[in-house]
Amino acid sequence: MIKNWITAFLLVPVLHSCVVAQRQDSVQVKYADLLTVETAREHLTLLASPSFEGRGTGQQGGEKTAHYLAEQFASYGLKAPVDGSYFQPVDLAKISYQVQQFMINGTAYENGLDFFVQGDHKKNTYYADDIIFVGYGIQDKKHNDLANLDIRDKVVLVINEGEPKDANGHSIVTGSTKMSEWASSRFKRVQELLKKNPKMILATGDYVDQNMERFGKRLVSGRFSLDDGNDDVSGTFKPPVVNISPKLANEILAKRKTSLEQQKSNPATFSIPIKLEAEMGVTKEKLTDPNVLGLLEGSDLKNEIVVIVGHYDHDGILPDGTFFPGADDNGSGTVGVLELARTFTEAKKDGKGPRRSLLFIGLAAEEKGLLGSKFYVENPIFPLENTVACINMDMIGRIDDKHLNGNHNYIHAIGLDKLSSTLKQITETANNTYTQMELDYMYDDPKDPMRLYYRSDHYNFAEKGIPSAFFFSGLHPHYHTPEDTVDKIDFPMMVKREKLVFHVTWEIANRDKRLSVDSNKE
Repeated sequence: MIKNWITAFLLVPVLHSCVVAQRQDSVQVKYADLLTVETAREHLTLLASPSFEGRGTGQQGGEKTAHYLAEQFASYGLKAPVDGSYFQPVDLAKISYQVQQFMINGTAYENGLDFFVQGDHKKNTYYADDIIFVGYGIQDKKHNDLANLDIRDKVVLVINEGEPKDANGHSIVTGSTKMSEWASSRFKRVQELLKKNPKMILATGDYVDQNMERFGKRLVSGRFSLDDGNDDVSGTFKPPVVNISPKLANEILAKRKTSLEQQKSNPATFSIPIKLEAEMGVTKEKLTDPNVLGLLEGSDLKNEIVVIVGHYDHDGILPDGTFFPGADDNGSGTVGVLELARTFTEAKKDGKGPRRSLLFIGLAAEEKGLLGSKFYVENPIFPLENTVACINMDMIGRIDDKHLNGNHNYIHAIGLDKLSSTLKQITETANNTYTQMELDYMYDDPKDPMRLYYRSDHYNFAEKGIPSAFFFSGLHPHYHTPEDTVDKIDFPMMVKREKLVFHVTWEIANRDKRLSVDSNKE
């Protein structure tokens, strides 16, 4: 260890001299230096503030963000390339499970607070005068909670975790300390109950509170897709599975003067005289959120396009008022797009504009499945055959877990040579010449379980054969939580990462030849 450290230390002057030997372009340096901590902080503090409500898709905060981006593009002097507008409407469909009513014993309960539903059935109404408690719902020859019991068209309540044990703590099913499949699989008992065609399953356990605490109203927020023009609501008539809190389960069991704890120790099967009324099912809502586009026209190669993107949407605000600032994800990348747009526009004003045109895009609905970028490549404003590269900034403002106790001077560079060896060469040369960061390629490993190359907006461009780069500062504990706030942003590193993207973009936009497409790596 000491020997290797000494060797590395002695190499530092040599490596430093190699870096310095790279000849810097004073013009590039002049405009890269317009990227400052002060301007980045000003934008991001606003975008991650409560007034932007987490920039949610289909929410007022997202709409406000789109207008903010368009206003900034206009102030820089970028052209509005969508028939005179900065907005490319993205037609979306929101499929969600809506609960209009859920009442037990005359008391109304709230989806996402007292329960959450698993189901894909069409909207329906449900009534019952009693609920059948089926213990653990286990159907095994050594323990059968449903022996001689017909639950067809009944509402059943089941303990959806654990299993009965003997006095020694051994599973009654396995006869040992090893859990049976009924306990190790979260879904087995529910799947077996569904085969008996109940009207509804009420499943309970500690996991319900844990999931609702972790995910809250996001459990009931629905899923988005691009609108295919079909107004029909798909759905089945399978019984819904309503995951109810232990508190609600105990309120039901109290009608028979028992509790979950008592039933876990000594499960029985019995009918509970209590009324249930519910109306719920799958609904479809159509909405539109825009991609926001600004064009800086090039000179002699203006018909060729370099696309610089970052998604502006995040998780928005929940019905209870909880909002997700998304300072890093992806307020940081959105600011990167704005700042590069401003900087390249200033260069053009001074007669140093790019040869190729630059298209800056704030993309919508990335968090909902890369939908804004998917819509753009399926409905391009400029021909994809003329699009020479896509540069994506998604989360560039933090220090990730890997580097937190080590080198902070880094950036994850993802996908550079998946399609083009030239793009990787350009990036490495720009970094060696101007920014001297560690370029971390860990996420390029095809065996990497995170598969991040496929999980951000550049991928939709790459699928069309367009060389694409994804710049990313990495994951951290506040990812997709309300704690992703501005005070945690490392602004000097964020700006340094912006500068690398600036230099890479400058080279791609001004070189004689467009990027080669000479690779097809996994």
